[in-house]
Amino acid sequence: MRKTRSAQTPIHMSSSEVRGANPLTLPSTEAERRSRRVFALFPLRSVTASVSVGAVRGTRVNEVRRRRQGADAALAMARPGQRSVQAALIVLCVAQLTAGLRCACQLCANRTCETAADGACWNSVMLVDGKEETDRSCLSPAEMKGQVFCYSSRNVSKRSCCFTDFCNNETLRLHPVSPEEPGWSRLQLALLILVPSCLLCVGVLAGVLLVQGHRCAYARACKQDPEEPLDDQVLMSPDKCLKDLIYDMSTSGSGSGLPLLVQRTIARTIVLQETIGKGRFGEVWRGKWRGEDVAVKIFSSRDERSWFREAEIYQTIMLRHDNILGFIAADNKDNGSWTQLWLVSEYHEHGSLYDYLNRYTVSVEGMVVLALSIASGLAHLHMEIIGTQGKPAIAHRDLKSKNILVKKNGTAVIADLGLAVKHDSTTNTVDIPSNHRVGTKRYMAPEILDETINMNSFESFKRADIYSLGLVFWELARRCSVRGLHEDFQLPYYDLVPSDPSVEDMRKVVCDQKLRPSVPNQWQSSEAMRVMGKLMRECWYANPAARLTALRVKKTASQLPVVRDVKD
Repeated sequence: MRKTRSAQTPIHMSSSEVRGANPLTLPSTEAERRSRRVFALFPLRSVTASVSVGAVRGTRVNEVRRRRQGADAALAMARPGQRSVQAALIVLCVAQLTAGLRCACQLCANRTCETAADGACWNSVMLVDGKEETDRSCLSPAEMKGQVFCYSSRNVSKRSCCFTDFCNNETLRLHPVSPEEPGWSRLQLALLILVPSCLLCVGVLAGVLLVQGHRCAYARACKQDPEEPLDDQVLMSPDKCLKDLIYDMSTSGSGSGLPLLVQRTIARTIVLQETIGKGRFGEVWRGKWRGEDVAVKIFSSRDERSWFREAEIYQTIMLRHDNILGFIAADNKDNGSWTQLWLVSEYHEHGSLYDYLNRYTVSVEGMVVLALSIASGLAHLHMEIIGTQGKPAIAHRDLKSKNILVKKNGTAVIADLGLAVKHDSTTNTVDIPSNHRVGTKRYMAPEILDETINMNSFESFKRADIYSLGLVFWELARRCSVRGLHEDFQLPYYDLVPSDPSVEDMRKVVCDQKLRPSVPNQWQSSEAMRVMGKLMRECWYANPAARLTALRVKKTASQLPVVRDVKD
C-alpha cells in the first residue's frame, strides 16, 4: 500500500552533496524515498534482503546504522571482482537517486511530466457540478513544502501524493460505486402517490363548484336580487317611465347613471318638438320619449369638450340629488352633414330661474324654498362622500340664475356642469376641464377678476361659488312680494356695468371700487328678507376666507320659520 511522505520539514542539500552522500545516511524521509526508488529499480542482493520501503519508514536510527555497517562489511569481505561489480551498482543507484521523478500528466503533451528529485507525483478527484473530475500532474519541491496538495476534503475532493515513477497513474473515486438496487426509487414512489391524490382532489372540487353554480343560477332565475345591477332588457321594458328608470339607477348599481347602451337607445328614440332656449354652447329642445317630455341640450361639434365634460360630471357616482338636474342620457348623432352632441335630462316646464323671475313674483315662503333648495344642491356638489361608492367634491364655477331650473313644486335644481371641477382628496389635486369656456363675467368673484385665485386649491373654487350664490339670492329677493311690494327683475350690477360687461368693467367695479348690489331698506321689515340680506352680504365678502360655506347657508335658510315641506 502506497503512503505519502511525512509532514516533517525537508532538509535541503546541494546536488554535490546528494551525489556523494550515502542514501542510508540521509534523513529518514529522504532516505526512505530514495531507498524505495533504488530498490525498485536496481535491487542488490545484500541490500534487498535487508532494506525495504516499509522498513526504512519505520526503522529507528540505530537500525539504519546497523544495516549500513553490515553492507560495508559485506563489501569488504567480497572478492575483488565482486567488489568492482557492487561498486558499479552503487554508482548506478546514486545516479538514479539524483535523476528526476516521472509522473502521469493529463494536460501534458506526451501524457507524462518530470519533476525534481524532491518533487512528487500528484493525483486528485473533485466533485464539480455533481460529476467527478480527475487530474494528474507533477508537484515541484516548492509546491511540496506547504503539503497543501496532498490533503483531501470529505465528500468534495480527494488528493494523493506519491514518490515513485508513474505512481499516480490510477483513478481515484470519491464514493465507492455500488450496484443499483432493483425496485422503485423514492421520487417515483412519491409521484405514484401524489399524482392520483391531486387528480382526485381536483375532481371533487370541480364537482362541488358545478353543483354550487347550478344552485346559484336556479336562485337567480327564481328571484331577482335587488342589489344586482339591472340588465338592459329590464330597464327598457315597455311599462317603464323615466321616473322609474331614474329611480332604478339611483337605488341599484353604482348610482352613476344608466348603462351606455340604454342611454343610446333612449337618445335615438326621442322625437324633438320645439326649441326652448339658445346659448353660446348650442340649443335646448323639448323632446318626447314614450309620451314624456325630456330636455335635449344639443352642442355644436366645436363644443365637444364641454359636452364630454358635462356628461362626465353628471355620471359621477352618487351625484344624483333632488336639487341637481336629473341626467338621463348622452349620445352623439350623425345627421349626414355634421355631428350633433346630445345631452338628455329631465324637463322642467318653468324653465330657468332667470325666466321664472322675469315672469312671476314669489312670496316670502316661495323665496325661502327656492333659496334653500339652491343652497342644498350646491352643498351636495361641494361635499365629498367617503367610501367605495363615494363622491368627489365638485365646484360649479358658473353658478347664475340662467343655470338654475325651477321645478313644478317650486323648488330649484342646479344645471349646466360643463365648467365644473372635481377634487381628488387622495392626491389633493384639482381636475380642471381643458376647454375654452370661462364663467359668466357678471358673476365672477373678485379673486377671479384680479387673477389672484389659487388654482391649485379646491377651496378657492368653492368660495368663488359662494360669491355667485350671494348674487343669485339678490336676484331672488328683489322679486319677493312683501305686502304687495316688489321690484322689477334685474341682473346684478345692472346699474353699474353695461349689459354685456367685460372683465375690465367688472374688475373696476368689484375689485377697485369694491361695490356690491344695493340692499333696499324695506327688506328690514320682514324677518325672512332681513336674514336673506344678511346671508347675501356674508356670501360676497371681498376676502374669500370670510365667506360662508354652502352648508352654513343651507342650515341658516332651513331655520327660517316659513319653510314648508315640499313634495312633488
